[in-house]
Amino acid sequence: MTANQASYERRLVALMFCTWGMLFLDRMSVLYIAPYIAPALHLAPAQIGQLAAITALTWAPSTLIFGIISDRIGRRRVLIPMIFGFSLMSILSGFAENFTQLMIARALLGVAEGPVWSVMNAIVERASRPQTRGRNIGIVVSAAALIGLAAAPVLSTQIAAQYGWQAACWVAGVPGIILGILVYLYVEEPRLSDDAGHADHAMRLSDLKLLVTNRNVLLCCLGASGFVCWLTLQSAFAPLYITNVMHRSGTEAGWLLGAAGAGSFVIGLFGPAQVRRFGMKKVVIFFASLSILLPLALLATPLYDTLWLLGLVLFCTHGGQAVVSTIMVMIPTASVPVRLAASAIGLCTMCGEWIGSVAAPVLAAGLIPSHGLAFPLEVAAAGMALVIVVALLIREPTPAMREG
Repeated sequence: MTANQASYERRLVALMFCTWGMLFLDRMSVLYIAPYIAPALHLAPAQIGQLAAITALTWAPSTLIFGIISDRIGRRRVLIPMIFGFSLMSILSGFAENFTQLMIARALLGVAEGPVWSVMNAIVERASRPQTRGRNIGIVVSAAALIGLAAAPVLSTQIAAQYGWQAACWVAGVPGIILGILVYLYVEEPRLSDDAGHADHAMRLSDLKLLVTNRNVLLCCLGASGFVCWLTLQSAFAPLYITNVMHRSGTEAGWLLGAAGAGSFVIGLFGPAQVRRFGMKKVVIFFASLSILLPLALLATPLYDTLWLLGLVLFCTHGGQAVVSTIMVMIPTASVPVRLAASAIGLCTMCGEWIGSVAAPVLAAGLIPSHGLAFPLEVAAAGMALVIVVALLIREPTPAMREG
């Protein structure tokens, strides 16, 4: 690799890191400021779950459809307009005057955000050397933890408390506009060749059969469902559990969830890079096992007597970024030809979003009246247990799997 290529790889990772972090901030901030939105717009807990579900409902098909389109027409033509799109939708969310308007804004936000995930990771995967691929994907995906899970709950709750929940939405949306311009200026269309330099053709519709019959991809779809269930349920209902059941303030909930996000960032930086030493399956199993403990810790009442200790436990048990990097990006892309990379990510994401972010929050919210606010957190732990089962069944990817 030349010095210019190495420099471009670093620049690409930095830009995609910031883009993914701001995207996740836009997606998650509404959930973190739910204790402020709910009384202002007169929302019930079930409607908070619906806000999480509607974004996932539109995100899911969008990431697959536009992932396929990007495999056919190129990455930049899809990525850049979608970055501007999700940023504008976040800003518009702050102008919502009722539940219906907020739902529409969040639905359109999901349409724009879904393709960014699949196309962004396909770009990073192809631009990276084999020895830096796990590290680069881990760095980019960990932005969701640093910005979306660590900074976002603290930033959004502080802004909402001081200036209103609308201002929190506006602040979240503006940086994406700047990033869209930078991506347009500095991100190149990636090469269509494998690690050995063999050129591949653009995806044809007939290639989709390879995708939907691939064992690892189908298992990753199931694993993605468990992971997204774990992430969405705790993100949507942990703030309500902390404030309504444990009677802590919204800002204290923000600090606790921020601690969890900071831990996820740290783990996300080094976790995916371990695939070269231990293999992808073992990385998934280890960090998924660790992550089961997070929602269970939130249910441990004695820990709330010492909030710093609870924050430390949450910091040490959020392995989500290591899990998502492997189960939704590295394994599916390593199991199919290069030309199907974005489509593979999109299919896994669509299944994960529909089951984990649409069905799970709606069903869990519907059972809250009879089972309490602890129930969604219990289901979150079960979702991560499903990831472990799936990882045991996956075949470790080999270079031969990329032929076809």
